[in-house]
Parts: sequence; structure tokens; C-alpha cells
Amino acid sequence: MSPFFSKRRVSFVSGALLCASLVSACSSMEPAQGVSARNELKPQATATTRSAPKDESTALVAPPSPPPSTPAPAAKKRADAPSPAPMMAEERESSDALAAAEPAMRRAAPAKDAKAATVAMGAPAGVLMPAPPPIQQPMEKGKMQPVDGDKGVAEGGNVFETYKANAFTETAKDNLSTFAADVDTASYSMARRYLQQGQLPPTHAVRVEEFVNYFKYRYTPPEEGAFTVHLEGAPSPFNARRQFLRVGVQGKVVSRSQRKPAHLVFLVDTSGSMASSDKLPLAIESIKVAVKNLNENDTVALVTYAGSTRDVLAPTPATDVKKIHAALDTLVAGGGTAMGSGMETAYKHAVKKAAGGVVSRVVVLTDGDANIGPNLTPKAMLASIEKYVAEGVTLTTVGFGMGNYHDNLMEQLADKGNGNSFYVDSMKEARKVFETQLTGTLEVIAKDVKFQVEFNPKAVSRYRLMGYENRDIADKDFRDDKVDAGEIGAGHTVTALYEVELTGEAQDVATVRIRAKAPNGTEAKEQAFPLTRANLKPSMEAASSDFRFAVAVAATADILRAAPAAEGWSLATTQKLAEGAVAGDADRTEFVRLIGQARALTTASASGH
Repeated sequence: MSPFFSKRRVSFVSGALLCASLVSACSSMEPAQGVSARNELKPQATATTRSAPKDESTALVAPPSPPPSTPAPAAKKRADAPSPAPMMAEERESSDALAAAEPAMRRAAPAKDAKAATVAMGAPAGVLMPAPPPIQQPMEKGKMQPVDGDKGVAEGGNVFETYKANAFTETAKDNLSTFAADVDTASYSMARRYLQQGQLPPTHAVRVEEFVNYFKYRYTPPEEGAFTVHLEGAPSPFNARRQFLRVGVQGKVVSRSQRKPAHLVFLVDTSGSMASSDKLPLAIESIKVAVKNLNENDTVALVTYAGSTRDVLAPTPATDVKKIHAALDTLVAGGGTAMGSGMETAYKHAVKKAAGGVVSRVVVLTDGDANIGPNLTPKAMLASIEKYVAEGVTLTTVGFGMGNYHDNLMEQLADKGNGNSFYVDSMKEARKVFETQLTGTLEVIAKDVKFQVEFNPKAVSRYRLMGYENRDIADKDFRDDKVDAGEIGAGHTVTALYEVELTGEAQDVATVRIRAKAPNGTEAKEQAFPLTRANLKPSMEAASSDFRFAVAVAATADILRAAPAAEGWSLATTQKLAEGAVAGDADRTEFVRLIGQARALTTASASGH
């Protein structure tokens, strides 16, 4: 045999051995990794768009198409996967149809003091929108440690904390309802992204209070003091035996020129999982929007974390835009996610500027994935930075992207860090958070704000609070000033809704008490406000547009999360109610369109498409 053919034979044999070894290695891979790899290689669906009017920044959605049929490994099937929503379209509104569809969405029976459970949700597929960017498979498979008090571990995918919806409570047995203020909005903007991309949001991702408080309400601001309280009620459009009651709080407005100087430490996740266009690039642009809206007395610092933590920019005057932008433009994604170490570094910087006359805040921008380092849970992270929180440093968490988004971590960090949680899915949302809401996000006007509603058993037979399950406070802790609660920022509104059943002729329906501390105070002050039958309107039509819209939003959220108390409710009704209360507001107009999208998706789900 010639040397040429001899060499070719050796080359052929070597190649065969190499192929065999590759096949062997692939067959030994974990099923989930194989699925992820195949999904990442699939071409994206072609986007269908048309130009939007100048006053409309919401992209139009092409009709959803079924996701690629990639069979899930048997070992990965979960009972807590997103269930189809109930049939809510007009042509399927009969109670029989609703009763047939509802069981698939039902969870365990609600309890007032329910413990949370961690649920992993897969990322949607078959994206048809160019903006926001597609929900993707995770680029970096992290392993999230158990959430406080939870025994489960979620691997990959999006992780949400789920709470059982509040059940009706008999007033004769318990006439007190106590909870903390909450002005987070992440749940709504996240659900909007799912709907805009042709999927119903996971029931676990829907938090009623964050839907309701996403929107601005026209409450009269206080002439003095930190806030005013607005009470209203009207008959339910879903059940003639029930009423909706609203407790609305308006924080005092502080202009940009009046607010305290701010020192912001932007903590940016630059790990490999942040590489997609809807993550790190959008986070960088969001910071630029924030810097543009800061004052000459404000300062900015920049810290990043990936496999390690890096000080990118020392405290710099916000007016030095060129230097700040240059630092931001150097950021690239790659490596692991040492989030806990990054948090501690950022807080160490922030506490140096913390003082009564300065707002010192850490703003973390991330997908919430934390897979390396000493502190991987909210409990561990907060334990390491607790001393800084006590010295007045506040926290804002801003979430980006899908595929490995840890919503549970982001929410808990904001709650425990005396701050707010947002989710940014587009430049429109970035401008809303960092431009329109910047002053309220930065300056806290009241901290540890607690609500306690005392229902009169002679007027109310039973009641339920819509949402706020993760903000529940023991009744006995209402006047315990050591118990942490929520914060209200300048200009913020806080809205809570109850569904109640009235009885008797008693004029006093309830007493609403609010307890709060000054921003730098340690002792809370308490105020009481009577809610009487004079606050109740004879019909929903007679109620204010703000009230009607808030009810429409809360009811829609209850339907989307399959709350047992909302069984038989119709999205057609909530859409009609919202349409009549838009009052020219762009965010409300968008919400009406989203209900229409949800109705189409529930109809398709009920039909098996």
C-alpha cells in the first residue's frame, strides 16, 4: 500500500474514533442540556411588524404561532408548569364553560398565612415580536439556591415565588386585615411581555398589587404631611351580593429641584447570562436615561460583577456625562455570577455617602441569576449587608430578560432592602422608571408603612384583600415599630382593593389605620380614617374613573392567576370596565389592548390551539 493511502487510512480511522467519542459524550449529556442546545440552534421565527404612530410606542403583535415541538424529557415534566387559562371570551362566557376550564388552573386552597413555594417556569418560544427581544433559553445554566424557608431548588428557567391567593375571611372570626405598603411594578411589566409575545403569563408571575400600582391614579396630593388617603366603594360587576372597596394613598410630590442630593451606586450584572440584547445593552441604556435626569448635586458610581467584582467608576458628578458614558460603554458580558459579592461591594460604596441630607441608593441591574460566590440567597445577601440597610442605604432592583430570570430573588431583595422592584422590557419602560418615576424612586417620604383595616362585623359579613399576600403582617405586629414594612416614595400612589359582602344597616363599614415612620425616624405615627356608607357609590358607573380602572386591573390579575375567588369572572367584563375608565392615559389604553390579547389567548387555550 502506498504511503499516501496508508496516511489516508490512518486519518479515516482517527476520524471514526473521534466521531464515536463525540456520539458517546452527547448521549451521556443531561436531557435538559440536550434540549437547551437544540433550542439554541433553531432559527428564530420571522418578525412581523408595521410602523407605529408617533404617540404609540407599543409594538404590534402578529398572531401567535405554536412553539416548536421539542418534546420535553420525561424527567423534566412538572406539575407546576403553566396551566391553560379559563375560557373567558364573549362567546364562551357561560358558567358551564368556565366551570369546565377552571380546574386546570386551580391551585391549592388559599390560606391567610400561606408559605411560599418556589416554581421554575420555562421560557416562551416562537417569538413573533422584534421588540422587546425574544424570551430565550438561558445562556448560562445557574443553580439557584433555596429561597428563605423553601425546600425546593429550581434549575434554569424563570423562577417565581408563588403565594396562595387570599381567601374570604369571616369578619366575626377575624375583623383585622394588616399588610405593608407595596409600590413595586415588576409583575405587571413582566406579564405584559408575555402577552405581547403571544403567551399567557405564568399564574405564579402575577401579583395583583403590582398590577394595580403600576398605574397612576389622580388622587389629591396632601397640602401638608406625607400623604393623603382616599376611600371609595361600589357594587361588584361580577357578583350582585358583593362590593369592592378601595384604599388609595397619595404621597406628597417633590420636584426635581427640591429633592435631596442623591448618590447612586449602579451595580451591573456583566455575567454571561446578560449577553442578549434585552439584558446588558438595555441595562446600559437605562442607566444613561437615569444619569440624564439627575441634578448637579448628584453623584454616580459604577460597580460590576461577573466571576469577580470590579470597581469601574468611582463616585463621579452626574454632570460629567462623558466620563460616565465612557465607563458604561466598556461593559461586556461574560463569566459566572457572583451577585452576593457584588452587592456587598456596592453597599460599602453607598454607605460612605449615607447621611440625613443625602439619598444613598444601590441600583442593581440584573436577570437575578446568582450561581457562584458565598451569598446565593436573599437571606444570605441581606445578612451580609444588613448593617448598611440600617444606616439608611436603600435598594432598587431592576430586572432584565427572560430564560433564567429569578423574579423571586429580585422581589425579596427589594422588599428587605427598603426599596422597589422593577422589570424593564423595553426602552419605553426604562424611560418610565428612570425618567418619569425617578424622583419617587429615589426619595423616600415615609418608611415602614403599614395598613390595618378594621371591619365592622355589623356592616361586613366577610372580606378578602386582593393581592398583597407576600406583604402580609401579623395583626399583633401593626404597632410593633421594629417590624419592617414598605416604603412610599415622593409622588407615589399606593392602592389596595377589597372584595366584601355587606350585611345590616350599620353606617360605619370599617376603620382604615395607617402607621408610618419619617424617612430617618425610628418611631411611627398612626392615623385613622373612617370608611362609611357615604363612601359607597350606588353603582359601578357612579364611581370615579380611577376606582373603576383599579377594579378592572385587579380583577384581570385575579383571572390571570386563577384565583379561586375569581372563578366565573370574565375578561370581557374587565375589558369593558377598563375601556370606560381610560381617560386618555396611554398606559391604560395599552392595558385595554393587553386584555384583548389575553382573551384571544385564553380562547385559543380553551380550544386546544
